Amino acid sequence: MKAREIRALDPQEIREKIRAAEEELFNLRFQKVVGQVENPMRFRILKREIARLKTVLREKGMRP
Repeated sequence: MKAREIRALDPQEIREKIRAAEEELFNLRFQKVVGQVENPMRFRILKREIARLKTVLREKGMRP
């Protein structure tokens, strides 16, 4: 999701997307321990997406 698309969302939707992405990252970490990660690049993608979401939320003057 691009920053332009994120800026179009309201703060509550951004918080929900942050929560969902953090939950997915948490689940991926468990899969990594078990050795069942299908796409290891997903870690990097999720971390960047979370950072992008938090940055836009902070630009709007809201706390994550």
